[in-house]
Amino acid sequence: MSLRYPGFSRGRMIEHSLSLCYRNKLILAPMVRVGTLPMRLLALDYGADIVYCEELIDLKMLQCKRVVNEVLSTVDFVAPDDRVVFRTCEREQSRVVFQMGTSDAERALAVARLVENDVAGIDVNMGCPKEYSTKILSTLVKGTHRPVTCKIRILPSLEDTLSLVKRIERTGIAAVTVHGRKREERPQHPVSCEAIRAIAEALSIPVIANGGSHDHIQKYLDIEDFRQATAASSVMVARAAMWNPSIFLKEGLRPLEEVMQKYIRYAIQYENHYTNTKYCLCQMLREQLESPQGRLLHAAQSSQEICEAFGLGAFYEEMTRELNARRAELLARTPEAAVEPAEDTSGVIKMAVKFDRRAYSPQITPKMCLLEWCRKEKLAQPVYDTVQRPLDRLFCSVVTVAEQKYQSTLWDKSKKLAEQAAAIVCLRSRGLPEGRLGEESPSWHKRKREAIDQDPEGSRNQEHTVPGELCKKLFVALGSGEESPLGGW
Repeated sequence: MSLRYPGFSRGRMIEHSLSLCYRNKLILAPMVRVGTLPMRLLALDYGADIVYCEELIDLKMLQCKRVVNEVLSTVDFVAPDDRVVFRTCEREQSRVVFQMGTSDAERALAVARLVENDVAGIDVNMGCPKEYSTKILSTLVKGTHRPVTCKIRILPSLEDTLSLVKRIERTGIAAVTVHGRKREERPQHPVSCEAIRAIAEALSIPVIANGGSHDHIQKYLDIEDFRQATAASSVMVARAAMWNPSIFLKEGLRPLEEVMQKYIRYAIQYENHYTNTKYCLCQMLREQLESPQGRLLHAAQSSQEICEAFGLGAFYEEMTRELNARRAELLARTPEAAVEPAEDTSGVIKMAVKFDRRAYSPQITPKMCLLEWCRKEKLAQPVYDTVQRPLDRLFCSVVTVAEQKYQSTLWDKSKKLAEQAAAIVCLRSRGLPEGRLGEESPSWHKRKREAIDQDPEGSRNQEHTVPGELCKKLFVALGSGEESPLGGW
C-alpha cells in the first residue's frame, strides 16, 4: 500500500501549472465549520468545479506549521496546540481556494506564501470593504503566483458598489464574488439579482454570483436560472449545498441518507474531528433533528458513535484498522520517531487499555474516580505527564500516585483520552472502581460536584451535548430571523 500520493513530499506539493479559471463554474462557497475537507471532497464528487475552504483568520494561520501527514496522505497546517486548522489533499489541489480573513497586507501575503503551493487560488473575505482592502489585494496579486479573488457584499447604493468593484478590478485580481445583499441583511432578505447583474456588466473580469440559496436555488437547474438572472460568469452556492451537497449533480438531488453516509466516510477517512462532523450532519438533517436518527446523532459523542448511528459501524472499524496499520508501518520504518515518555520508565505499571466513554457513567470519569480516591486517602492529587509522538501526533500519559507511576501502552488521539487511560491503569492495578456503568457508589452523589470542581476535565465532560443543542438553536434562529453563525451566507 502506498502511504503517500505522488504529489506529496516532505517539503512541498508539486506545483500545478494550470491557472484556475472562474468562468462557467459551479462553486462551493466558504462556510464556517462546514467547508472542511470532507465537505469539499463530497461537493467535488457531486459536480462542483471549485471548492472554497472556510474563512481562516490570518493571525491563526501564521501560527501554524505545515506538516505532511503520511498516514492520511494530506498536508496539514497545525496550530501550536496541535489542532489542525487547515487540511487538504492532492485530490482537490487544483480546485480548492483558500479564503482568509485579514486586515493587513503583509500578514495576508505571509499566509498566501504559506499555503500557495497546496491550493489553487487565494481569496480575501471583504464582506465589509475598507479602504485598506484594495491594498491587500494589490499586495497579494504582486506577491503570490496563485490567482487572487475576493468576496464582497453590495453597499447601500449601487453607485458606491460599482465604484468599489472597479477599484477592486484595477488591483489585477482574477475574479470577484458578489453576495447580493447588504452587510446588515440576513438570508430571509431578498437577494439583489439586479445589483449583481449591474456589476457583471460593468466589469471585464468574471463575476461570481452568491446568495441565491434562500429564494432561487433548490435544485440543480435553479443554479443556471440564478446565473442568467444575475448575468454572472459563475455561481457560488452556500446553504443549498450545505443542506445537500448533491445540489451540484446534473441528474438531481441524491437521497439525504446516501449523501450523509458518503460524507461520514470522508470524515472518518480523513480523521475529521467528530464535533465538526456532527455539526455538518446536523445542518443536513435540519427539520429531521427530532427523528430517531437525529436523536442518535445528537447523542453521539465520538466518530464511532456517529458511524453506528448511520449503520457504518463496520466501516469505522475497518478504516480504524487500516489507519493504525499505516501508522505502524511508518513507525517501523522510522523507529526513532516512536518516542516513549521522557522519564525513566523502570518500575512503571503498564496495561494496554483505552478509555471508551460509552462504558462509563455520563458525569463520572476514571480521572474523577482517581482524584476522589486520593482525597479520601489523604494523598497528593494525581500528576499527569503527557507526551506526543511526532510522527502521528498520538498521545501517551503517565500518572503518578503515591510515588508510583502508571501508564497505558496504547497511544491515543488526544491528551484527554491518554490521561483517562493512565487513570484506568492506576485504578485497575489497585482494584478500585473506575466509574464504569454499574460501578457507581452512593458516596459519589455527595462528592461528585466537589470532585468536578477540583478536576476541570470532569466539568468539560458535562458539555458534550452542546454541539447538538447549538444545532437546535441554530435552526430556531434561522426560522425566527435572528442572527446565527450562518447569517452571512
